Amino acid sequence: MSTIVPFQALRPDPQYASQVASKPYDVLNSHEAREEAADNPLSFLHVTKSEIDLPLNVDTHSQEVYDKAKENLQSFIEKGILIEENKPCYYIYQLVMNGRNQTGLVCGSSVDDYEKGIIKKHELTRPDKEADRIHHMQTIRAQTGNVFLAYTSVGAIDDLIEGWKRGHAPAYDFVATDGIGHTVWVVDDEGTVQGITALFANEVPFTYIADGHHRAASAAKVRKALGQGASTASDYFLTTLFPSAQLQIMDYNRLVHDLNGHTVEELVDALQKEFFVGRVDKAFQPQQLHEFGLYVDGGWYKLVAKEGSYHTDPIGILDVTILQKNILDKLLAIKDPRTDKRIDFVGGIRGLQELERRVDSGGMKAAFSLYPVSIRQLFDIADSGQVMPPKSTWFEPKLRDGLLTHLI
Repeated sequence: MSTIVPFQALRPDPQYASQVASKPYDVLNSHEAREEAADNPLSFLHVTKSEIDLPLNVDTHSQEVYDKAKENLQSFIEKGILIEENKPCYYIYQLVMNGRNQTGLVCGSSVDDYEKGIIKKHELTRPDKEADRIHHMQTIRAQTGNVFLAYTSVGAIDDLIEGWKRGHAPAYDFVATDGIGHTVWVVDDEGTVQGITALFANEVPFTYIADGHHRAASAAKVRKALGQGASTASDYFLTTLFPSAQLQIMDYNRLVHDLNGHTVEELVDALQKEFFVGRVDKAFQPQQLHEFGLYVDGGWYKLVAKEGSYHTDPIGILDVTILQKNILDKLLAIKDPRTDKRIDFVGGIRGLQELERRVDSGGMKAAFSLYPVSIRQLFDIADSGQVMPPKSTWFEPKLRDGLLTHLI
């Protein structure tokens, strides 16, 4: 069963919360982060993307960057921008996007549970991204990135969380510049804290990583690396647990740098062996399983996988698997999307226009749009002990960094 604990969050003084809260470190590149924080010295991007405070040519994975993150975090603490909670608490975090409410519990989840498989994974991680978070965590001795966990909805947990929201004033309540509402409540009543801990221990046998595989893996490796110097806090990592009924997965699309020596005509001809292929006159957003969009040379194609061209097991039937096996691997020689530098990934929140922009700019040769994975598919695959291709799921809305940090 799931082991969770309350923790003493490092969090903003309420007057600074909306300024401190920043988009997750991994949804912005360095250039975007510089622009985002340009007029906001309180943005938590100064901690999570600290290269923005260093020269443009700095290596983003250098120790200089991690040391700057530590310096900036300490500065926020010394100036009273961030304050540590005086006792362990749980936190309720509500997000509202386009009228849809999604509420989770922020807590410490057990590293032991992660290593034993009680916290279930559905993706392998990329070594370079793991190394970045390990160095960041070890240097600043804090977990700044929240791991988004899902669990099968439990009525008693829903009732307890909704009851607390109705009966207590939030610590933070603001709408970010992207229109997403963020509201956080502090659960500081000892009896309620104990009740939450017991509910998860008795009613939630497993949790599932929805977003944050690299952060979770890094937390486990940091605990091991700290050895005798590890604190009790490092036995847990920063998570927010959401009930499955409230979650929505968006598409996670692909871009490729080149066509592996093929002309566009040759690629289209080769695709017809395992797909029905047709030109379309506008950006193509797949509407059902086994449909794909291809954008290349300023035009869109609709691809539909032919029966018999894929397996029907839980992994084989996924569109991300079909794309990987029958196009990326077979035709474009992208064997391992975790490590191959010829592929990039774009979350569906950015829209198909982002795919067009990246290709039209010359930075990429082609883009593929996909139909999203379902939460049921995610759970089934994790339960089976199998893994999806990397970057298979994109969840929105995103938790903001900086509102709740876990010190280790």
